[in-house]
Amino acid sequence: MKYKRILLKLSGESLMGDKQFGIDNNRIASYAKQIKEVCDLGIQVAIVIGGGNIFRGVQAEEGGMDRTHGDYMGMLATMINSMALQSALEVVGSKTRLMSAIEMREIAEPFVRRRAVSHLEKGRVVIFGAGTGNPYFTTDSAASLRAIEITADVILKGTRVDGIYTADPLKDANAVKYNRISFDDVYEKGLKIMDLTAFTLCKENDLPIVVFDMDTPGTLKRIMEGEELGTVVQGEITELVK
Repeated sequence: MKYKRILLKLSGESLMGDKQFGIDNNRIASYAKQIKEVCDLGIQVAIVIGGGNIFRGVQAEEGGMDRTHGDYMGMLATMINSMALQSALEVVGSKTRLMSAIEMREIAEPFVRRRAVSHLEKGRVVIFGAGTGNPYFTTDSAASLRAIEITADVILKGTRVDGIYTADPLKDANAVKYNRISFDDVYEKGLKIMDLTAFTLCKENDLPIVVFDMDTPGTLKRIMEGEELGTVVQGEITELVK
């Protein structure tokens, strides 16, 4: 296999499916099945999921709420999503562990790096909830940080589009997809893959990012089997355009 240990980053919004709010049961079941397929290949899987389908701290600030207070509420939203995904994974037969950056022992283990690695080595899917445990940091930053801490081979960022484009493909019919692109080119072109803090962490630690379409069943497994799907962001490589 191309990768031995991966960090899968999912957005909270992706869990909505066709809904306007909350969690679409069919969508989360599809995600669980896809993750199980990857685990069955012997790949170690860790997951970070956002909470934007329930609550976002930035939106709270715009409404007049204290940003720190709003961010903590957003962390709790990620825990709701993490618990939902944990349940869906267990339904399809995956063994899981949910670890939280904020202590809530009744529902999750506290995050301890060595324990997380031990769970992965035992074949358990590890879900990291509550972001970094600190306000002003996004779940993208949490994904980058946790991936580095557990020495993941790659971050796989599941989205609703099949990679990175020169423009929004949903709005611009002339948008061209990148097959591979360097970290520096992403900076220079102002492409928004993840927030700057998260992206810089990946660049400084030579951690590649694969942006792909998680909503198409089978794509995640095909990437694990070596197919060049989505867009790969790496170090000093020549930019290729599909």
